[in-house]
Amino acid sequence: MKKALKITFLGVLGLVVVAAALVWMEFGALAKGAASCRKLDDGLYFMEYSGDDGFRELMARGGCADVSSIATYVAEFLSKGHFKPEKIDPPIKTVGCSTLAVSTPDGGRMMARNFDYPYGTALVVHTVPDEGYEAITTFSTDFFGFGDDFKPEGFANQYKALAGIFFALDGLNEKGLAVACLCAGDTEFTHQKSDKPDLTSTTSIQYLLKNAANVDEAISLLDGIDMNTDPGSAYHFAMADASGKSIVVEYVDNEMIVTETPFVTNHYLCEAKFKVGLSEYDHRHEKMMAQYDSLGGVMNAGQLTEVIQSVAQKSEKEDFIGGTLWTMVMDLTHPSVTYYSRRHFDKPFHFEFSRE
Repeated sequence: MKKALKITFLGVLGLVVVAAALVWMEFGALAKGAASCRKLDDGLYFMEYSGDDGFRELMARGGCADVSSIATYVAEFLSKGHFKPEKIDPPIKTVGCSTLAVSTPDGGRMMARNFDYPYGTALVVHTVPDEGYEAITTFSTDFFGFGDDFKPEGFANQYKALAGIFFALDGLNEKGLAVACLCAGDTEFTHQKSDKPDLTSTTSIQYLLKNAANVDEAISLLDGIDMNTDPGSAYHFAMADASGKSIVVEYVDNEMIVTETPFVTNHYLCEAKFKVGLSEYDHRHEKMMAQYDSLGGVMNAGQLTEVIQSVAQKSEKEDFIGGTLWTMVMDLTHPSVTYYSRRHFDKPFHFEFSRE
């Protein structure tokens, strides 16, 4: 009898071990990524994810043409197909921002970025995909639609925050390509329609960073997709790379237009809609331009941080958390990024890439 019970127990234990191994094979990378999430500062969290980032399957399906369909795909990816929601509608958001690309005294290249929004929590995601380039990106958890008070704390919320693998508002990859999404100046939505795969504004940033080593390759990739604007505003993309190229990509009447520029804020810069969206009270662009010109476009990391800090936005009320949610200063020549949360410029958080 005892021998039979022992055999039965070992058999059940074996099944449990096998089942656990199978679950880990399916969800292990995601679980490890979720568990890595940690708080760095007020309003700033960080997580790392290594493994299948889901983009190969997404593009094989033809991509996603709106935020609802990409959100549905993300839910399916995170559940490994065990959960397929009918429809998810993330909230509509519009954002301000500033970017500036410069040369350094030793011949390198850098780019800085402010993300300006009244409230929210920043999530930095360090992604090492099975296929493609390693990237460090940022997203606001408020944009996930999990609620205004959502924090990526506790395993369930940390797991939800893995949605940041697919969404990015800015980022840098291991090759020194930097990309940032900014409101463009009006509400002209872009919905290109062809037989190319579809992507949205925020999803395309992660796609570019994992597949493009420089600005020219990024432009080529954009030519190969149908762009679809995230709701709330028209958007444009500031890009810079280690070669010294810095541009803005804008869309007018569903046509992509590329303009060379070291600084981008929230009005159009292309000739077709030049200065559309520029407010008489918004002096960020001219303020950066004046400081850029005074230094001949050459700044060290400290000077660049001071310039981008000078156009950071403060909240209107002292008791209201708002203004610039995060600032990033990116080294494109020796790829790395330093973050500052909510204008805490005395608390830098520096990240480098894991691959040599």
